[in-house]
Amino acid sequence: MRQVILDTETTGLEVQRGHRVIEIGCIELVQRRRTGREFHTYLDPEREIDEGARAVTGLTEEFLRGKPKFAQIAREFLDFVEGAEVIAHNASFDVAFLDAELARAGLGEPRLAERARILDTLVLAREKFPGQRNSLDALCKRLEVDNSHRELHGALLDANLLADVYLALTSGQGALGFAEETAQAATRASVELRVTVRPFVLRADAQEIASHEARLAAIDAASKGNCVWKRA
Repeated sequence: MRQVILDTETTGLEVQRGHRVIEIGCIELVQRRRTGREFHTYLDPEREIDEGARAVTGLTEEFLRGKPKFAQIAREFLDFVEGAEVIAHNASFDVAFLDAELARAGLGEPRLAERARILDTLVLAREKFPGQRNSLDALCKRLEVDNSHRELHGALLDANLLADVYLALTSGQGALGFAEETAQAATRASVELRVTVRPFVLRADAQEIASHEARLAAIDAASKGNCVWKRA
């Protein structure tokens, strides 16, 4: 199965107020293993960045000026995620912003959730750790994922951390799959053994046959000719 771990950074928190995506980071997994393929880009949002977003990401209008517009990378982004299972933390936030960007680029239909299956690790974490803090930082601490190098939020950095968090959150599923495969392999080996290995037949030699006949004769004499084994 192909999966894409995704994170975005934005100019602000409210897509309804016209805030834009300023960074996208994606990590590819196949069969729960990193392939080394990534999609990462900074974007020129063509608008100001909220002070809070600048403080969290460290990104400024000056740094992003001249970077690609979303419409310029939209098709490449879609090619990377289409058909995969897209995994994000608080996925509704990222998906809403990306759908808005795709609509601006004239690629709004079908929506992202119709191009790829969406899996929200925040929902997974709340099911596994109800009543606890389930931010990415909190999960890193709880699941022993090293995030000591995370001084600022960054889409590619956070996608890499989320990949480790997701694998830790769902490690039992992987173990279950491995156990099922092992059991199936053992069953196949057992069937093959039963089919291909023939039983070894040990036959009596002449001395053993003579002893057996003498024993039957003695039983027959003692029972006055009523030895069942001799008649058989």
